[in-house]
Amino acid sequence: MNTNSQILFERAKQIFPGGVNSPVRAFKSVGGTPPFMAQGEGACLLDVDGYRYVDYVLSYGPLVLGHAHPAVNEAINNMVLRGTTFGTPSEHALQLGELIQKYMPSLEMLRFVNSGTEATMSALRLARAFTGRNKIVKFEGCYHGHADYLLVKAGSGVATLGLPDSPGVTPSTTVDTLVAPYNDLTTVENLFDQFGNEIAGVIVEPVAGNMGLVQPVDGFLSGLRKLCDNNSSLLIFDEVMTGFRVHPGGAQTRYNIAPDLTTLGKVIGGGLPVGAYGGRQEIMEMVAPVGPMYQAGTLSGNPIAMAAGKANIETLMTDSNFETKIAYGERLDEALRNIAARNGVEISLAREGSMSGMYFSSNTPTNWEQVSQTNTEQFKIFFHEMLANGVFLAPSPFEAAFVSAAHDDDAFEQTIAAAEKAFQRVAERGEVGG
Repeated sequence: MNTNSQILFERAKQIFPGGVNSPVRAFKSVGGTPPFMAQGEGACLLDVDGYRYVDYVLSYGPLVLGHAHPAVNEAINNMVLRGTTFGTPSEHALQLGELIQKYMPSLEMLRFVNSGTEATMSALRLARAFTGRNKIVKFEGCYHGHADYLLVKAGSGVATLGLPDSPGVTPSTTVDTLVAPYNDLTTVENLFDQFGNEIAGVIVEPVAGNMGLVQPVDGFLSGLRKLCDNNSSLLIFDEVMTGFRVHPGGAQTRYNIAPDLTTLGKVIGGGLPVGAYGGRQEIMEMVAPVGPMYQAGTLSGNPIAMAAGKANIETLMTDSNFETKIAYGERLDEALRNIAARNGVEISLAREGSMSGMYFSSNTPTNWEQVSQTNTEQFKIFFHEMLANGVFLAPSPFEAAFVSAAHDDDAFEQTIAAAEKAFQRVAERGEVGG
């Protein structure tokens, strides 16, 4: 007998490419039918068949307070009664902008957009406009949205599906995109030696969250800052994932590195579509209508997303919610290491704040090449066993995991019980695909 999710998936495949509206949701890298979710409550998701899952995807990061948090819901409901979009300035955007500046003072000015892709695309256009240069440097395994010139050795869904960049992206589009391995400062130095007076900027996930989770090695971020300063290029931190996740002030505060431009998303909308880019005032004043670089969006700064984002961040920074998430994550890491060791399964874990990455490997990866060599077949076994026992992980070995302030002892115990069975199942299968 088919489940409701299977029935809906078959219908969806007739409407949407692969049955989904974002590639990784299709379960292509792990196999099987994706559960169709009907409702979120705190740390959990409920699917259309009535199964309940402890959720470590959290819509890929924005739900720092968990699903349907009362403060966020109240802000959304109150705003909906007053209107959904105005197409005009509103105080709601101003309030959220001032709140972001409070925690990220490097954003002397900012502009709201509707997605992380829009934010990074706009920031790079601005870097080129400000410097009068064309080339950008990005890193293998770092995903900055699906703009054509950024789909070069990208992580996240591109890595999951094994796509060699992407068909439809022309060579002329990516000719000015230079790529280096993450955490490899020497290669970046060589690129600057060769193209220094042509490089508009370097864009980087300060903590890479689209190839699992890869932390910067000592000196990497500060080295990028110095190279950009020495070559009059801009340093752009893509904090779409890390903002308000790895530290209240983002990775830039965590590592004490001030970028020239920052891109944000996810968390600042409380689960609604939103993004932002911002930085030094002299750079941002290149943006229309003050300056000549054009960028616009009818729904940018829409009042519902602004109200939700403000409630999300304000609540996160009260009642020790931030510290609660980190403590839960560290406790979970320790338990997973112990269970894996008891079952003779080699794993490595990386954590930054409430983000984490788990790899079936004895060594913690520091770049995309090492990530790609981890045991993805063992991940598939682990993933499906966790799912069968009520724990929802991202259906890809190349995605970070997240915890929220709603994850409690009950969620922990259910996760650990599922992990006991999952690691045992991995051990029974031996060195699958190793």
